[in-house]
Amino acid sequence: MPAGGRSMPPAIPSDDRGNGTISPSRLLSVVLWRNQPMMLRAIFFDIDDTLYSSTDFAWLAREKAVEAMRAHGLRGESERILRELREVVEEFSSNDDRHFDRLLDRLPRATVAGLNRALLVTAGVIAYHETKWEKLRIAPAAERLLADLAKTDLKLGIISAGLTKKQMEKILRLRLLRFVDPALILITDQQGIAKTNLKLYTRAARLARVKPADCMMVGDHPIRDIQSAKRAGLLATWHTGSGKYKHLRPDPPADHVIHKIGELRSVLADTYGLELGS
Repeated sequence: MPAGGRSMPPAIPSDDRGNGTISPSRLLSVVLWRNQPMMLRAIFFDIDDTLYSSTDFAWLAREKAVEAMRAHGLRGESERILRELREVVEEFSSNDDRHFDRLLDRLPRATVAGLNRALLVTAGVIAYHETKWEKLRIAPAAERLLADLAKTDLKLGIISAGLTKKQMEKILRLRLLRFVDPALILITDQQGIAKTNLKLYTRAARLARVKPADCMMVGDHPIRDIQSAKRAGLLATWHTGSGKYKHLRPDPPADHVIHKIGELRSVLADTYGLELGS
């Protein structure tokens, strides 16, 4: 199915020029033009908390890591340890590679007295990664949506913030290359451009060889995904599912707001004339 699109507005008939009136035929042609679906030639997706629930997944993996560390002797209640770990992640970001080392530094000395810290950290890392390999899955609704979109003429890509290897691993583990063009994968670390920089989005449009106005960004962060994309001239769909950023508002606002990724189907059908089925 070809991507939907709206043509240029109809030319003004000669008898309408300069006399301040609009003929019925002109009015009808304008109405019909406005009712045409908007042009859409490319869609870029964020990964985390858009195509899969990274927030839920990450904390499941960290819970398993704490369980493994306690099984190897770490003392203390799981809730208290997890609370401290949450603070570590918030302070040093999810891309920090010393979460468990920092956690042990912050816990009371009695919790690790007489224990091999390196053993505890390694146990946590192994449990975290084993959970990652076992549980990392694209949301079923997202998989069906991408499969249907891949059958159209739309160009599909990824715009994601994070470390290159880490994000590429997610792309491979989630098997997203079944649907997206590898040439349209933009990771902030690899590109050397943050999502807050409009250049990232204009570069994405240029790589797709389409106008920014004919591209859509779908993501969960109202500032980095939505506001930046809008200011770069793209269309933007805000996926609010995780609820992490409900206190923030993009300026300019999103063109569309969805709570679940599957709701993008109706947006594409109603506004862009892309019927993908249910």
